Amino acid sequence: MQRKTLLQILQVVLGILIGVLVTLSVVRYREKQRLYNTRYGEWRKLNLILDLVEKNYVDTLNREGMTNAAVEAALAKLDPHSVYLPPQQLKDSEQDLAGNFEGIGIQFNVPNDTAIVLEVIAGGPSEKVGLMPGDRLLKVDDKVIAGVKFPQDSMVRRMKGPSGTKVTITVGRGKEVIPFEITRGKIPVHSVDAAFMIKPGVGYIRLGKFSRTTFEECHKAAMDLLDQGMAHLLFDVRDNSGGYMDQALLLSNDFLSPGDTIVYIEGLHRAREVYKADGRGTLQSVGLTVLVSENSASASEIFAGAIQDNDRGKVVGRRSFGKGLVQEPFFFTDNSGIRLTVARYYTPSGRCIQKPYASQRDYAYDIYNRYADGEVFSADSVRLDTTDVHHTRTGRAVYGGGGIMPDVFVPMDTTRASAFYIACNRKATQMRYASQVFDRYSARLSAIDNYADMDRFLKGLNLKADFPAYALRQDGIRCTAAEWEQTAPYLLPQLSALIARYSKLGENAFYKYYLPVDDTVEKALELL
Repeated sequence: MQRKTLLQILQVVLGILIGVLVTLSVVRYREKQRLYNTRYGEWRKLNLILDLVEKNYVDTLNREGMTNAAVEAALAKLDPHSVYLPPQQLKDSEQDLAGNFEGIGIQFNVPNDTAIVLEVIAGGPSEKVGLMPGDRLLKVDDKVIAGVKFPQDSMVRRMKGPSGTKVTITVGRGKEVIPFEITRGKIPVHSVDAAFMIKPGVGYIRLGKFSRTTFEECHKAAMDLLDQGMAHLLFDVRDNSGGYMDQALLLSNDFLSPGDTIVYIEGLHRAREVYKADGRGTLQSVGLTVLVSENSASASEIFAGAIQDNDRGKVVGRRSFGKGLVQEPFFFTDNSGIRLTVARYYTPSGRCIQKPYASQRDYAYDIYNRYADGEVFSADSVRLDTTDVHHTRTGRAVYGGGGIMPDVFVPMDTTRASAFYIACNRKATQMRYASQVFDRYSARLSAIDNYADMDRFLKGLNLKADFPAYALRQDGIRCTAAEWEQTAPYLLPQLSALIARYSKLGENAFYKYYLPVDDTVEKALELL
């Protein structure tokens, strides 16, 4: 009897517990359903509006255009870097960072309404058929592109195309007009713009972007420089707008010690992820200076911040852009997609790289405002958030508020900008002069493959007398003796660089001749 009573009591208690659990489950379900209905109702409003427009609008609708516009407008309310990319734009943006593209394999410039080939990529389709640096691009298939103010991006689109397809490029070479039928192919895209020894013991690498092949390219370039006796490296990421985060991690890892934090990311729906160096980097003992500018962004800032916060090397230049939002791609069946911000980047000391973006207009004009406010000309004008203070490994204070403030600030120098120099820049006189020099000495210049021969060639041009005469003759730009004295020390290296890039030395020659008058590089070398 006693046992029976005990079982009855247990049954009652169990029944009460089940009842409570069921009640709680129903309450939670109803609460979740209420929240879901609220959220669904908020999102459904957009569909209702589009449906009303479709059923009542006076004219035929472009549904695709309206949908795209609605998505773009919605994402614009989030942050400056969450964007919708239609199919072609998505393809172009992915291709730009992929490390290769399909096309004909040339680099060109447009100094005076006619595109001029600067480089024919080794092993590419254009080299195989005989295109040469200095060729003027006159037509793509039957479309005239020279002398008609043809947009440069449209030229690129016409030359690119799937591997195996053909395109006819008509060029002007001296007095000849030559058509080349080119079969397009896969073309490697290099992210390292230049790599050479800038002085004994000191190497220089300039990185243009963080593409899929960045770490591989940088590592190879650094190994070559080590073989040439490099003990210290100037790593230049000025004007590098970023790219793939994993490449910034691999690059940082090559310089940092085991366990050093590189960066961490965190967001409302993304738990904190911390990335650390594994200690297998091959450049841990190489001296390092990182050069940054107001246009260094995203992956460039991850790299610079990791080096600075770990006190691994000095950062020299001007405050970087301040792009510290992590975008994740989402793709749709029509080959369009969105890049949605899902987290923020933080440097090892805890600084958020992202600058404020409450006002989209202020964000869009931030770089312009830095010039207007004098920030690029004076360290005293830099707006640091001194309330958001962090510390590097050795205890040095660094500040949040957006971007990486360099350890050594280098102002932009405007003292060399004479009226003559500004007038020449406005008409691209320097670039057109360089292409004219190539026309005159194409065979000789194209064959130069060492700096001793290039030095002799440039010395024989008598640029001091020839360029001012050219500027007056071609563009009507007069130069007084005082202006030339002010401008020549800066302009002559620029002319030498523009001419030298037409040789087999390519972009390395451009930077080799131009960097001696680069204030940021000069300061970095002084610090050594």
